[in-house]
Amino acid sequence: MDHYRLTEEIFNGFKSYLREEEHGQATIKKYISDVRAFAVWVRDRNISKTVVTEWKEWLLENGYAATTINGKLSALNALFSYLGWNDCRAKFLRIQRSLFREDAKELTQEEYKRLLDAAYSMEKDRLALLLEIIFVTGIRISEVKYVTLEAAKAGRAEINLKGKIRVILIPEKLRIKVIQYAKRQQITAGEIFLTRSGKRLSRGQIWREMKGLCKDADVEPTKVFPHNLRHLFATSFYKVCKDIVKLADVLGHSSVETTRIYLMTTGSEHEKQLNRLMMQI
Repeated sequence: MDHYRLTEEIFNGFKSYLREEEHGQATIKKYISDVRAFAVWVRDRNISKTVVTEWKEWLLENGYAATTINGKLSALNALFSYLGWNDCRAKFLRIQRSLFREDAKELTQEEYKRLLDAAYSMEKDRLALLLEIIFVTGIRISEVKYVTLEAAKAGRAEINLKGKIRVILIPEKLRIKVIQYAKRQQITAGEIFLTRSGKRLSRGQIWREMKGLCKDADVEPTKVFPHNLRHLFATSFYKVCKDIVKLADVLGHSSVETTRIYLMTTGSEHEKQLNRLMMQI
């Protein structure tokens, strides 16, 4: 039987491998964090499928959510594939797909407008413009870097993610806002959303700035995070076009099944649908 042990050299090699596979920085950071956490838990024991299964059971017993556990297993299995330790791979927990989203996390258009108004009233023009860009185009937070002055002038931005290129359109009204903002900030070319020192805004910084609007906007913090704006775009877009295939293309999804998750209704909306059904009986 082979003796498998995790070392710092393995972690560094895995990180380089993930970069070569063109994973995003957030994914790489999470994967490395997850496999290091497993290494701490396993200590000096030889790694095997049995040990990984024990770890999975330990996570369950300690109250980790099934989706969180599967995320950690995904990181670990990716590491094992990289190392060729395929006999150590463990199966994911089986989770029945939910029919609806949690009301506590559902951001409405009215709440989005309050967040936008709060950003402008607090003179946070960069943040307000960023909110509009994500809501109007549906781009991921990692794709904001493709919204350049050149893209705004052209009215379209080319998004390159993992070798897959898609084009997003920037509406005229938003184009003008971006160009005017760039002029005020003395940006003559390139990326728009930068720090005062000219560095690209980090995911964490954007997250914190959005959370900072909650009190003034009277919106629950659980609803305010960048990806939720993308969800709001998806539901708003679908209400207009009713074309899930087109929506999948706009969002950059390889599978329509992923897009379907974005279109789940809330629990309260699901209950209303059931009540309407009962009234017809």
